[in-house]
Amino acid sequence: MRELGIAGAWVHEPKVFPDARGSFHEWFKGADFAEATGHGLNLAQANCSVSSRGTLRGIHFADVPPSQAKYVKCVRGAVLDVIVDIRTGSPTYKQWEAVRLDDVDHHSVYLSEGLGHAFMALTDDATVVYLCSEGYAPQREHGIHPLDPDLGIEWPAGMTPVLSDKDSAAPTLAEAEAQGLLPSYEACQAYAAQLRG
Repeated sequence: MRELGIAGAWVHEPKVFPDARGSFHEWFKGADFAEATGHGLNLAQANCSVSSRGTLRGIHFADVPPSQAKYVKCVRGAVLDVIVDIRTGSPTYKQWEAVRLDDVDHHSVYLSEGLGHAFMALTDDATVVYLCSEGYAPQREHGIHPLDPDLGIEWPAGMTPVLSDKDSAAPTLAEAEAQGLLPSYEACQAYAAQLRG
Protein backbone atom coordinates (compact mmCIF):
# COMPACT_ATOMS: atom_id res chain seq x y z
CA MET A 1 0.00 0.00 0.00
CA ARG A 2 1.26 3.45 -0.93
CA GLU A 3 0.33 6.47 1.19
CA LEU A 4 -1.15 9.38 -0.74
CA GLY A 5 -0.40 13.06 -0.16
CA ILE A 6 -3.26 13.36 2.35
CA ALA A 7 -2.36 11.73 5.66
CA GLY A 8 -4.67 8.81 6.36
CA ALA A 9 -5.24 7.86 2.70
CA TRP A 10 -3.57 5.00 0.84
CA VAL A 11 -3.82 3.31 -2.56
CA HIS A 12 -3.33 -0.43 -3.00
CA GLU A 13 -1.89 -1.40 -6.39
CA PRO A 14 -1.94 -5.21 -6.55
CA LYS A 15 -0.07 -7.43 -8.95
CA VAL A 16 -2.62 -8.85 -11.41
CA PHE A 17 -2.01 -12.35 -12.79
CA PRO A 18 -3.72 -12.74 -16.18
CA ASP A 19 -4.01 -16.00 -18.10
CA ALA A 20 -6.26 -17.61 -20.69
CA ARG A 21 -9.03 -18.01 -18.11
CA GLY A 22 -9.08 -14.38 -16.96
CA SER A 23 -7.07 -12.92 -14.09
CA PHE A 24 -6.42 -13.16 -10.37
CA HIS A 25 -5.33 -10.57 -7.80
CA GLU A 26 -5.41 -10.02 -4.05
CA TRP A 27 -7.43 -6.88 -3.41
CA PHE A 28 -7.03 -6.88 0.38
CA LYS A 29 -4.39 -8.42 2.65
CA GLY A 30 -4.78 -7.86 6.37
CA ALA A 31 -1.06 -8.04 7.11
CA ASP A 32 -0.14 -5.50 4.41
CA PHE A 33 -2.96 -3.24 5.53
CA ALA A 34 -1.86 -3.33 9.18
CA GLU A 35 1.76 -2.71 8.23
CA ALA A 36 0.80 0.40 6.23
CA THR A 37 -1.80 1.89 8.60
CA GLY A 38 -0.57 0.63 11.96
CA HIS A 39 -3.85 -1.13 12.77
CA GLY A 40 -6.22 -3.75 11.40
CA LEU A 41 -9.44 -3.01 9.52
CA ASN A 42 -12.50 -3.60 11.66
CA LEU A 43 -15.07 -4.84 9.13
CA ALA A 44 -18.54 -3.79 10.25
CA GLN A 45 -20.32 -3.38 6.90
CA ALA A 46 -19.72 -4.08 3.20
CA ASN A 47 -21.48 -1.97 0.57
CA CYS A 48 -21.99 -2.29 -3.18
CA SER A 49 -23.21 0.49 -5.47
CA VAL A 50 -23.95 0.36 -9.19
CA SER A 51 -23.91 3.68 -11.05
CA SER A 52 -24.64 4.92 -14.53
CA ARG A 53 -22.02 7.03 -16.33
CA GLY A 54 -21.83 10.53 -14.86
CA THR A 55 -23.27 9.59 -11.48
CA LEU A 56 -21.49 11.57 -8.77
CA ARG A 57 -21.76 10.24 -5.22
CA GLY A 58 -20.50 12.25 -2.25
CA ILE A 59 -18.73 14.01 -0.65
CA HIS A 60 -19.69 11.87 2.36
CA PHE A 61 -18.23 11.67 5.87
CA ALA A 62 -19.27 10.76 9.41
CA ASP A 63 -18.74 12.17 12.90
CA VAL A 64 -15.46 11.32 14.64
CA PRO A 65 -15.44 9.19 16.68
CA PRO A 66 -16.06 6.61 15.41
CA SER A 67 -16.62 7.92 11.85
CA GLN A 68 -16.43 5.32 9.08
CA ALA A 69 -13.16 4.35 7.40
CA LYS A 70 -13.58 2.88 3.90
CA TYR A 71 -11.59 0.47 1.72
CA VAL A 72 -12.93 1.03 -1.81
CA LYS A 73 -12.63 -0.94 -5.07
CA CYS A 74 -14.33 -0.82 -8.47
CA VAL A 75 -15.10 -4.36 -9.61
CA ARG A 76 -16.82 -3.45 -12.89
CA GLY A 77 -16.23 -0.49 -15.18
CA ALA A 78 -14.38 2.58 -13.91
CA VAL A 79 -14.78 5.47 -11.47
CA LEU A 80 -12.77 8.51 -10.49
CA ASP A 81 -12.46 8.16 -6.73
CA VAL A 82 -11.77 11.34 -4.74
CA ILE A 83 -10.54 11.69 -1.17
CA VAL A 84 -11.00 15.13 0.40
CA ASP A 85 -9.29 16.39 3.54
CA ILE A 86 -12.13 18.04 5.45
CA ARG A 87 -10.37 17.90 8.85
CA THR A 88 -10.15 21.39 10.28
CA GLY A 89 -6.59 22.16 11.40
CA SER A 90 -5.05 19.59 9.05
CA PRO A 91 -1.92 20.61 7.11
CA THR A 92 -3.73 19.49 3.94
CA TYR A 93 -7.18 20.89 4.81
CA LYS A 94 -9.29 21.49 1.66
CA GLN A 95 -6.94 19.42 -0.50
CA TRP A 96 -8.14 16.43 -2.51
CA GLU A 97 -6.63 13.50 -4.37
CA ALA A 98 -8.16 11.53 -7.22
CA VAL A 99 -7.43 7.90 -8.06
CA ARG A 100 -8.90 6.02 -11.02
CA LEU A 101 -10.38 2.72 -9.88
CA ASP A 102 -11.30 0.21 -12.57
CA ASP A 103 -11.64 -3.46 -13.48
CA VAL A 104 -8.31 -3.49 -15.36
CA ASP A 105 -5.64 -2.32 -12.88
CA HIS A 106 -7.73 -3.31 -9.83
CA HIS A 107 -6.43 -0.55 -7.57
CA SER A 108 -8.17 0.10 -4.25
CA VAL A 109 -8.11 3.08 -1.92
CA TYR A 110 -8.33 3.29 1.84
CA LEU A 111 -9.45 6.46 3.56
CA SER A 112 -9.26 6.67 7.31
CA GLU A 113 -11.75 8.15 9.72
CA GLY A 114 -12.55 11.83 9.19
CA LEU A 115 -11.78 12.10 5.48
CA GLY A 116 -14.42 12.95 2.88
CA HIS A 117 -15.16 10.53 0.04
CA ALA A 118 -16.76 10.88 -3.38
CA PHE A 119 -16.61 9.23 -6.78
CA MET A 120 -17.89 9.74 -10.30
CA ALA A 121 -18.81 6.83 -12.56
CA LEU A 122 -16.83 6.93 -15.80
CA THR A 123 -18.76 4.03 -17.35
CA ASP A 124 -22.27 2.64 -17.22
CA ASP A 125 -22.85 -0.02 -14.58
CA ALA A 126 -19.76 1.07 -12.66
CA THR A 127 -19.83 -1.24 -9.65
CA VAL A 128 -18.06 -0.16 -6.49
CA VAL A 129 -17.65 -2.23 -3.34
CA TYR A 130 -16.42 -0.85 -0.06
CA LEU A 131 -15.51 -2.36 3.25
CA CYS A 132 -16.49 -0.10 6.15
CA SER A 133 -15.11 0.05 9.68
CA GLU A 134 -18.51 1.08 11.11
CA GLY A 135 -22.10 0.53 10.07
CA TYR A 136 -24.24 3.22 8.48
CA ALA A 137 -25.70 5.57 11.11
CA PRO A 138 -27.84 8.32 9.55
CA GLN A 139 -27.60 10.60 12.59
CA ARG A 140 -23.78 10.69 12.25
CA GLU A 141 -23.60 11.01 8.45
CA HIS A 142 -22.96 14.28 6.62
CA GLY A 143 -22.19 15.57 3.16
CA ILE A 144 -20.46 18.39 1.33
CA HIS A 145 -21.48 19.51 -2.13
CA PRO A 146 -19.09 17.80 -4.59
CA LEU A 147 -19.19 20.76 -6.99
CA ASP A 148 -18.17 23.29 -4.32
CA PRO A 149 -16.01 25.77 -6.29
CA ASP A 150 -13.91 26.44 -3.19
CA LEU A 151 -12.69 22.82 -3.32
CA GLY A 152 -12.25 22.93 -7.09
CA ILE A 153 -12.31 19.17 -7.62
CA GLU A 154 -11.44 18.44 -11.25
CA TRP A 155 -14.21 16.08 -12.24
CA PRO A 156 -13.92 14.56 -15.74
CA ALA A 157 -14.81 16.91 -18.57
CA GLY A 158 -17.57 16.09 -21.02
CA MET A 159 -19.90 14.52 -18.47
CA THR A 160 -22.91 16.08 -16.79
CA PRO A 161 -22.79 15.14 -13.10
CA VAL A 162 -25.87 13.28 -11.84
CA LEU A 163 -26.36 13.88 -8.12
CA SER A 164 -28.90 12.57 -5.64
CA ASP A 165 -31.29 15.09 -4.10
CA LYS A 166 -29.42 14.74 -0.82
CA ASP A 167 -26.00 15.44 -2.38
CA SER A 168 -27.42 18.35 -4.40
CA ALA A 169 -28.67 19.95 -1.19
CA ALA A 170 -25.42 19.39 0.74
CA PRO A 171 -23.66 22.47 2.13
CA THR A 172 -20.38 23.82 0.81
CA LEU A 173 -17.25 23.12 2.83
CA ALA A 174 -17.36 26.65 4.29
CA GLU A 175 -21.01 26.21 5.28
CA ALA A 176 -20.29 22.81 6.86
CA GLU A 177 -17.41 24.33 8.80
CA ALA A 178 -19.58 27.24 9.99
CA GLN A 179 -22.24 24.73 11.11
CA GLY A 180 -19.64 22.81 13.14
CA LEU A 181 -20.10 19.62 11.11
CA LEU A 182 -16.46 19.01 10.17
CA PRO A 183 -14.15 16.77 12.18
CA SER A 184 -10.99 18.28 13.61
CA TYR A 185 -7.57 16.98 12.64
CA GLU A 186 -6.74 16.68 16.34
CA ALA A 187 -9.75 14.44 17.03
CA CYS A 188 -8.94 12.27 14.01
CA GLN A 189 -5.30 11.89 15.08
CA ALA A 190 -6.37 10.96 18.61
CA TYR A 191 -8.81 8.35 17.26
CA ALA A 192 -6.13 6.90 14.94
CA ALA A 193 -3.73 6.63 17.87
CA GLN A 194 -6.42 4.78 19.81
CA LEU A 195 -6.83 2.32 16.91
CA ARG A 196 -3.08 1.71 16.84
CA GLY A 197 -3.22 0.89 20.56
